[in-house]
Amino acid sequence: MELTPAAVGTEYEWVRDRAPTVVPLINETRTRLADCFDVEVGTVTEDAYRDEVAVVFADGDRAVNVAAYVALLRDLDVAGDYPGFVVDEVLGRELAAAIAGGQPFSLLAQATFHFADVMTHTEGVAGADDLDAALAAGFQTRLPGWTWTEGESPFAVDGA
Repeated sequence: MELTPAAVGTEYEWVRDRAPTVVPLINETRTRLADCFDVEVGTVTEDAYRDEVAVVFADGDRAVNVAAYVALLRDLDVAGDYPGFVVDEVLGRELAAAIAGGQPFSLLAQATFHFADVMTHTEGVAGADDLDAALAAGFQTRLPGWTWTEGESPFAVDGA
């Protein structure tokens, strides 16, 4: 694999065009998490997803890493699938974290990846469902809708 600016652009377009698949998974994941934690969580539109994809890919350092994970998962297949279970999980978890950004969001995205992965079944190579779950986990973590992420943290220290 060679990552060039053009290759990153290709992966950007692919991720952006995946909205009809990823956005329903984001919203299903949010609904299930909201039920687990007895909270309300806003839904995501395809336009909001596409806008956030543009934000992620506008950061070149992040974009090249996200593009690499996406390309690897789009092509990853393992005869019998089970022997490759670990590698597609690792790549999916890391993709979700890269999309989400720094702590604590990257850790939340990694945890959410596993939550989304168990309800994601995408036809194709072994990495396909992990890719969709990772996109859903990473972007749902970044996007507004979680009350606790809106506004100032009560843990900020004055004068620091």
